[in-house]
Amino acid sequence: MSPGFLIGGVPQGFDRSARLGSTPFFVIEADEYDTAFFDKRSKFVHYQPRTLIMNNLEFDHADIFPDLAAIQRQFHHVNRILPSSGQVIFPQGVTALEEVIQMGSWSHQVRTGLNDQGEWSAKLIHEDGSAFSVWHQGQLVGEVSWELTGEHNVMNGLNALVAARHVGVLPEQATQALSQFAGVKRRMERLGCVGGVTVYDDFAHHPTAIETTLKGLRASLGDAKQVFAVIEPRSNTMRLGAHQQRLAESTQLADKVFWYQPPGMNWSLEKVAQRSLAPARVFESLEDLIEQLALQAQPDTHIVVMSNGGFGGIHQKLLRALAVKSEK
Repeated sequence: MSPGFLIGGVPQGFDRSARLGSTPFFVIEADEYDTAFFDKRSKFVHYQPRTLIMNNLEFDHADIFPDLAAIQRQFHHVNRILPSSGQVIFPQGVTALEEVIQMGSWSHQVRTGLNDQGEWSAKLIHEDGSAFSVWHQGQLVGEVSWELTGEHNVMNGLNALVAARHVGVLPEQATQALSQFAGVKRRMERLGCVGGVTVYDDFAHHPTAIETTLKGLRASLGDAKQVFAVIEPRSNTMRLGAHQQRLAESTQLADKVFWYQPPGMNWSLEKVAQRSLAPARVFESLEDLIEQLALQAQPDTHIVVMSNGGFGGIHQKLLRALAVKSEK
């Protein structure tokens, strides 16, 4: 339908993250982060949506918000500007979101979930989330088979399908379209495979995102193959240490964890590494980190590099180091 869009990533098959489009439909990704230094309202209150997806709600952006309640207040504001003909779509059973709805909403509410939860639900056909069926009020309406993995992506896809239905896209069309979706750059983007070692780039910068990304990859690979998690705590919230108590637990599905201590961060990752259920080590030198990754990686190792920044160009440097190793 040639919608316009403005999103925080470049979809595979596109060469940009925004376009105007040629129809009245416009898709925009916006979170609760403040609009500008002179406007501390959340960005999403400016867009006057008719259809709103609230994917999740956890404490983040510690440089802007003192606690979760302050973020919930912003979510309440965007709910209250939805028209009565509007629709708010969100996963069932998420306490933080249910509390937002209880604060006041006069739009149609649609709850989604997995395995018969919610008005719309998804059921995994493959454990890793690479295929799932879509159900509406107990009736099967379609199946999706795509390149993505993880329950979080299944829920994202389901919520997108429901939002598209609100503007007239039939589930049969939506499931077919989702099956052609190849993902977004920097979201479990496979960068290359050298000497049997596969390297991925992922934007995860929150404990929940780290955990769900590893869960999806582990479900896809099984237990026989090694997974290395390489993480740079780069976001403002991470650097302030707001999530440090949850970081060790979030990496438990990795076989080895390689933490990078960014310059200028005023707390140490050593305690996180000590609490880790998987073998973990902290590096302050990017060169040492790359050297150890190349040394320890064996054929069938999958390395996931997680950061919301450039991470010093580690991705291509690692691929080159692996190429040198494989030539020896």
